[in-house]
Amino acid sequence: MPEANPDSNTVVAVSRHGPVALLELARPEKFNCLNSAVHQAIEAALDAAEADPTCRALLIAAQGKHFCTGADLAEVQGLRAAGRFDEFIALGHRVLCRLEASPLPVVIAVQGLCLAGGIELALAGDVILAGEGAKLGDQHAQFGLVPGWGGSQRLPRRVGQARALDLMFSARWLSAKEAQDWGLVAQVIPDAELRERALDYCTTLATRSRPGLAAMKRLAREGADLPLTDALALEQRLALEAMAGPDVDEGLTAFVARRPPRFQSS
Repeated sequence: MPEANPDSNTVVAVSRHGPVALLELARPEKFNCLNSAVHQAIEAALDAAEADPTCRALLIAAQGKHFCTGADLAEVQGLRAAGRFDEFIALGHRVLCRLEASPLPVVIAVQGLCLAGGIELALAGDVILAGEGAKLGDQHAQFGLVPGWGGSQRLPRRVGQARALDLMFSARWLSAKEAQDWGLVAQVIPDAELRERALDYCTTLATRSRPGLAAMKRLAREGADLPLTDALALEQRLALEAMAGPDVDEGLTAFVARRPPRFQSS
């Protein structure tokens, strides 16, 4: 049985499913809106997952009907009135950048609405899996707001500038299928199967070499912003470093023996 967070009042429920850490946004009555406490809880859970060598993948999902409809506007209004809204923006940036830079693969499972700050959170992950009924979009323009947690930068990098500006300007929602066609969503899954299949997906990732996946993630993330010659040099260096590691020994031995590899590196 998974080990679950015993605090029923927590804003993020954390549980372990074998080598997979599951983080669930746990404010369904608030459409899982993001406030400071949620960001801090995500960061604490990420710290714990990264420090545990038995954790091989991180799945972020949500309780209730919707994944996340954005920032908690009650907190936004209070912090604006107190002249402290910059702290809220900085906290969200820090946590989402931590997710993006984590050596662990970060998978996002989206059901229902994934809007504004919710899509910014999803974009900080590596792979987005969506239920068939999911809707994804950016609502900032509808209310005179500007994305503040990286959406204006990550969305164009994911889907291209023209599509990103269309989505941000119009504030329209994409269906899960449209989001997949755009390259925003990796897989569309029947709603009733989303959680189970997302856990299965992460469990498969957990069988891979942890440093190997970390290197691939680093290459994809860092290489995209480098000139091609520099990106290829980075790939060459990391590939050579991986070749000298114990996981390659195990992988090649398993290939010759025609058995699944049993990676041990943390």
